[in-house]
Amino acid sequence: MRNLEKLNNIFCEVFSVESDALNSEFNNTTVEGWDSVHQLSLTSAIEDEFDIMLDAEDILDITSYDNAKTILAKYDIEL
Repeated sequence: MRNLEKLNNIFCEVFSVESDALNSEFNNTTVEGWDSVHQLSLTSAIEDEFDIMLDAEDILDITSYDNAKTILAKYDIEL
């Protein structure tokens, strides 16, 4: 499975959405129910799936689908 598919699966599972919902508009202000619990689940799943340890700033910055992709690139995860 490609890394982008893995990331998409994480978002779909955490937010109970279909992959076609994932776009540049998918963020913490447009997604109903994106709260601290979802944020924690999202960052934990990303760390587990990609075997990385996000720093605190990156955890706080994963506020959108696009930001997650950008942050993974910082950890040399090719999408």
